[in-house]
Amino acid sequence: MAPLSHYLAVSAILFVIGTAGVLFRRNAIIIFMCVELMLNAVNLTLIAFSQFFGDQTGQILVFFVMTVAAAEAAVGLAIVIALFRNKQTVDVAKVNILKW
Repeated sequence: MAPLSHYLAVSAILFVIGTAGVLFRRNAIIIFMCVELMLNAVNLTLIAFSQFFGDQTGQILVFFVMTVAAAEAAVGLAIVIALFRNKQTVDVAKVNILKW
């Protein structure tokens, strides 16, 4: 079995990739995918610590995070579809309906 540090390193790399995607990409769908990647990185950390300490709390938190991620994806994709129907684009730089 791999040591805890390997899981944490993979989790940190996934989280950094997700953060970079949210900060530097303009496609709304890709931004949502990057947010999901960040949530999965957190899930990996929780599972790794749960396994390392022999505690089930981390695994329960992962189910909570997965539920929140599913709700976030459903609402987010509905917003993207509504924006695409109105603006014919998913580029967040071109969507300025919330600006004054």
